Amino acid sequence: MSSEPQPTGQPSAPKQLPRAPGLLRSSGLVGIMTMLSRVLGLVRDMVIARYFGAGTAADAFFVAFKIPNFLRRLFAEGAFSQAFVPVLSSYRQNGDISEVKRLVDAVAGSLGLVLLAVTLVAMLGAPVLTTLFAPGFLADEVKFALASDMLRITFPYLLLISLTAFAGGILNSYDRFAVPAFTPVLLNLSMIAAAIFLAPLMEEPVMALAWGVLIAGALQLFFQLPFLMRLGLLPRPRVDYRHEGVSRILKLMVPALFGVSVSQINLLLDTVLASFLQTGSVSWLYYSDRLAELPLGVFGIAIATVILPSLSRKHAAASPDQFAATLDWAVRAVLLIGLPAAVALALLAEPLIATLFHYGAVTDRDVAMSAQSLRAYSAGLMAFMLIKVLAPGFFAREDTKTPVKIGIIAMVANMAFNLALIVPLAHAGLALATSISAWLNGYLLWRGLRKDGVWQSQSGWPKFLVQLAFANAALAVVILWLNVPVADWLAAGGPQRATDMAILVAAGVTAYFVALVLTGVRLRHFRQK
Repeated sequence: MSSEPQPTGQPSAPKQLPRAPGLLRSSGLVGIMTMLSRVLGLVRDMVIARYFGAGTAADAFFVAFKIPNFLRRLFAEGAFSQAFVPVLSSYRQNGDISEVKRLVDAVAGSLGLVLLAVTLVAMLGAPVLTTLFAPGFLADEVKFALASDMLRITFPYLLLISLTAFAGGILNSYDRFAVPAFTPVLLNLSMIAAAIFLAPLMEEPVMALAWGVLIAGALQLFFQLPFLMRLGLLPRPRVDYRHEGVSRILKLMVPALFGVSVSQINLLLDTVLASFLQTGSVSWLYYSDRLAELPLGVFGIAIATVILPSLSRKHAAASPDQFAATLDWAVRAVLLIGLPAAVALALLAEPLIATLFHYGAVTDRDVAMSAQSLRAYSAGLMAFMLIKVLAPGFFAREDTKTPVKIGIIAMVANMAFNLALIVPLAHAGLALATSISAWLNGYLLWRGLRKDGVWQSQSGWPKFLVQLAFANAALAVVILWLNVPVADWLAAGGPQRATDMAILVAAGVTAYFVALVLTGVRLRHFRQK
């Protein structure tokens, strides 16, 4: 008889679900850690904007960084995590620690070998990758050569950060959410230090940012290893593609590449097309995307990170009612935070860009152009967040085929919208196309869950939607009342902008939550039982 664990079937007598922190508390913890990371990320981008602006060097770096970063989100934090966490949760639910350890060892060795091979090939073929991802750079020899050189330095980040995501997946499965959520802080600190201290020492200053990315990858990986050791799950890598768990993960990963990462593919397509537009377009999209990513990362991804292990365990333990309740809770939670964030980004596009980036080499025109794409991204913010919490409803059940079909539809739609909108709206058209296709993606995911009987609306939705509408109206009124003309933001100094923005944000947040309280919303309503 085979000694391999067989967790694929439902156990005859399901074990009790492991005790875990409440979803609200866990999401809040991840959100706080992610907020710290995102705030430092904004500081990082402010530093980059101050030193490099939106010119040739900045465009080249953003492409060199976006390629491995895109693949990180696609493979490591996208397809791999969505395939690995449900399988690991199944082993944890139905097996013992020794079986989990054998799975971890086999995945570490198998994943590491593939990543090493991909990294070596990519470093050798850096100019080819630059051509594929930014073909417009071919018209500028300096920009193309600079992006290719930096890509050789930044691409090994994919190897390191993928192994970091692997370690984080293990920790998340055991409800150790804080450590993986804190890890991105190290990337931001590394890049800030590189821009300030290393750049002045280099012949080509922007190359310092590429080295900062590589150093950060190593720091992030080694930071998590002691915490794996405490769990007794520090990997001893061994290559074993025949391991039952590895086979399941690989089988789930292939279709998950499309299902979970469509929004990232769409953003990358924006970069490809933007490389053909005027110089600065790539940077304008980058700065606006970074602001849109703040609420998405702090709340959307935080909630998705917490619910995937929970959904996987509930599926393994055959608890469909709890599964449906968790999904419903996640959707309400992202609406509660995502909708006001989208409203605020749309109303405060220029003030936010000016407050964070209007320093040094960044011009008034850069602020105006970045604000255009930020408004376009804000139109799709809720869709981006809903995708993050609806997709786990499929992956937790090891269904990756449905998101693949939906992902392909959304990608084709995004390309059509890109071609239709790039001429009249330039870079802002690319951002708007991404938002429209995200709404299509989110709707199709929701419809699929409903068709499968997995999505079951809980009570209270009509009242909740009315409460949200009233609170967001209050938020908008306060922002419009207190805001000043864009010219005043551009003319003000940094401290004045920061003070005015803090007042606006505090007033808007206060108005929003006071309106919620007045309509009867309470924190206890979001504590899932």
